[in-house]
Formats: sequence, structure tokens, C-alpha cells
Amino acid sequence: MTGRRDKPDVDDAAETGGASPISAAALAPGLHFVATPIGTARDITLRALDTLRAADAIAAEDTRNTRRLMELHGIPVAGRPILPYHDHNGAKMRPRLLKMLQDGGRVAYVSDAGTPLVADPGYQLARSAIDAGIPVTAAPGPSAVLVALTVSGLPSDRFLFVGFPPPQAGARRSWIAELDSARATVILFESPRRVHRLLGELCDILGEDRQAALCRELTKRFEDVRRGSLGQLRDGCADIPPKGECVLVIDRASAERSSDDSVRDALRAELAGHSVKAAVAAVAEETGRPRREVYQMALRLKEDEKDDQ
Repeated sequence: MTGRRDKPDVDDAAETGGASPISAAALAPGLHFVATPIGTARDITLRALDTLRAADAIAAEDTRNTRRLMELHGIPVAGRPILPYHDHNGAKMRPRLLKMLQDGGRVAYVSDAGTPLVADPGYQLARSAIDAGIPVTAAPGPSAVLVALTVSGLPSDRFLFVGFPPPQAGARRSWIAELDSARATVILFESPRRVHRLLGELCDILGEDRQAALCRELTKRFEDVRRGSLGQLRDGCADIPPKGECVLVIDRASAERSSDDSVRDALRAELAGHSVKAAVAAVAEETGRPRREVYQMALRLKEDEKDDQ
């Protein structure tokens, strides 16, 4: 991201009559990705509404949500197909959508909420359309990732979105360990039913003191943003209702923080002549790592030694 802010194209605005809606004929053939609200129905752009009004067909991750959104904004279906496109039927639906596009059709794609392709099944459709030489464009708008980053109070100059954690415990812990070395603010999604477990694992691996923000029901009436250390969020999230997707924003590791390899090397040296408790205390003080985190690393080293014997 360069930080450069382009001004609106005045010539384009003049051609469409300023702020007036574009006509159906003005929507070019091709695949149009349309961002939709993540909570509040009014968080949608004029261009998104124009595109939904003018498209020949609409592909939607959830057709019921899309029909409801169009109804709220007074956009008639007018006999146009609203086709389901999601993880389970994408391979089957892509050829049909590509045929429409190759015949010169104007197809709008909307995800369940937010910006398409962000933790969303639209990627393969975009890739297939591009490979087929079909124009692909986007009507930008709401994104839970950017809203969470904006309200988190954490550094925004460099950030990494990593989607949902793996469901398997071992894969998830390895996935978290990889985040420890990220020199960027990390943003991820999680279900409210699993977020307490995830926060516990993050505390074990990243340390309880890492700053973070837990966001739920963003842009809605009961928007809930909790800021603090991972340990504070873990201890204070037991009351989160099992409803609404959570967005977790995690601060980057300190530049001075010792690498995992150097911590393990220091632990091996201390464990050779001291108890686990004494070794953990010495290494935690030397490296600045949380004692609980160093203790978990020491236990894993001990387990590895047993496996090697």
C-alpha cells in the first residue's frame, strides 16, 4: 500500500451526469464483484446498487440474503436469474456463469456479506473469468477486515489477513506459531463458539501480553469491540453470545523480541544443568518472553527429548 489517495475522476462523473445513477446500458459486459453490507443495510455504495440494478444475472453466496438486500433498496429482480454460487456448488456453477459472460452478459457476484474474495468462494470464478479473457471489475465497499483494523487501535501501516484458523488442533497450533514471526498486524476470523479456545492457544504460543482487539457484530446496533492483551481478552470473553462472526486483530511481535530458535537454544542450555522451573525463569528474564510461553516451549523440548530416546 503506497498511501496515495487518488481523487475521483471528474470526467467520469460528468459523463454519467454527476451523482445520477448509471443506466442499465452503461454497465459494461463482464464479471462485476459487488461489495455488500457487513451489518447495516445502508452501508452500500451507489455504484453497487447501480450494478445490481443493471446486471443481466446475479451470482450470490446466499440468494436469500441477496434478494432481501435488493428488496430493501427497491431493486426489482425483474425475471433475472439469481444463482447460488458457494463452496459446495462452485465447480458445477462456474461453466454456466462463464458461458453467460462469454456470450457478452453482465454478471454481478455478491458474497454473503462484505467484499467478495475475502474469505469467500469467489476466487476461482475470478481466476476462470480472467483466464478466459473476460473483463473483471469490482464495485468496492464494506469489508470486515478493514473495519476491524480501523477500530482496533493497532498499527495499520502493514497488515496480514489470514482467514479462519484450521479446525484440527495440531494444524491450528502450527498455524498460530507461524504468525509469531509476522512483522505485521494480523487479522483473522473465528466463530464466537470457538473464539475462547483460540484465544487460549494464542496466549500459549504468542504470549499473554500481545495487544489485540476482538470485534463482533461490526456496524450493527450492538457492535462490540474489546481491546487489551490476549490474556485480558481470553479472560473476558466468556460472556460473548454464540452469534455473529468475530474478527480478531493482533499486534505484531516486538522487533526486540527474541526468535523462537534463540529461545529454544537458551532453554536447552539452561535445562542441561537446571530444573525446568529455574530454566524457564532464567530464559524468560533474558529474552523478554512471557514465562508461561517459555514454560510451554520447555515442555515441548522435554517431550521431543523423550521421543528421540
